[in-house]
Amino acid sequence: MTEIEALRTLRADLRKRGFFRRPTARLIGELLLHVAVMTTGVALLYTAHSWSTGGLGLLIATAGAMGIGTNTHTSSHSATSDRKWINDALTYLGYPVTLGLSATYWWDKHVLRHHSGPNMKDVDGDFDLMPWFAGTLHDVEESRGWRRIYYQHAQSLIFPFAVAFTLFAQQLSGSLYLYRSFRDRKRRRMQHWIDASALMAHVAIWLVVPSVFLPSSWVVAIYLVRNLLNSYAMFIVFAPAHMPADALRIAHDPDRLAHPLAHTSTTLNFRTGRLGGWLCGGLQYQIEHHLLPGISHVYYPQISELVKEFCRRQGLPYRCYDWSEGLWLALMSIKTPNRLERLKL
Repeated sequence: MTEIEALRTLRADLRKRGFFRRPTARLIGELLLHVAVMTTGVALLYTAHSWSTGGLGLLIATAGAMGIGTNTHTSSHSATSDRKWINDALTYLGYPVTLGLSATYWWDKHVLRHHSGPNMKDVDGDFDLMPWFAGTLHDVEESRGWRRIYYQHAQSLIFPFAVAFTLFAQQLSGSLYLYRSFRDRKRRRMQHWIDASALMAHVAIWLVVPSVFLPSSWVVAIYLVRNLLNSYAMFIVFAPAHMPADALRIAHDPDRLAHPLAHTSTTLNFRTGRLGGWLCGGLQYQIEHHLLPGISHVYYPQISELVKEFCRRQGLPYRCYDWSEGLWLALMSIKTPNRLERLKL
């Protein structure tokens, strides 16, 4: 039995056990709790009379936004509800309205491309950080002059600060994606209009309305600082899964797209405590998520042993680190980039 056939068998078994049922009420309940946390933090921030109270509000708001983002990630994979419109609506509310991140861009970049070929050159843009950072040894070797010196000796010093602009970069990329979609009549869809409307709602909620009650300069400053903190929150959730050296960077190969080995060789799990697990929304179980993206994250702890056994039987890698170790290894991967590998099936 091939790995693909074995994965189909695993999926069929998990479906019989009921793990493909969508626990919609529970997931929406979790989302509402994250929204309450974020709203509490924002209210504390806007009404603060001291720097310490404002700082506490920022941290609480960031934790809430982090939870909204990871919960929305499940909806973006149509794993919150059996009804497409509910998954779509929650994705629009979570990404463009709350974070200012285009939903249609996310579906294309993450759900379609990243999940087809994680860490695959010319498919997954998440690990392609050029020209700012060399993600592979191949990028370093192809560079010349001052750029090569920068990649070899300086990029690891700059990268931790550049992480602060992750969300800004994603917002800009999403806006450009929407702009190109509107310009191309063949690509333009109703979902792009909904997405654009949701992004305008984001601007109204986070910038226009607060400016009625507070100085615009303060509102803009708060927005920028929140984006910086949300950028670091995105990094600590997503980076440990695909950036460490043990997560291979693989050459473009259509025959390897969506193959189980392409997922397990480029993906790592990481361990969290109860609070971290709640904030990560199942993203600490990245191997389970990549092999079975249609299963809601609430089931990942229950199916993890079955997935681990599946990988053992098929000779597929299954790696798991402590969260802090995964983050450290992610940062070290910028100091010592991986080679570009070709998978051998």
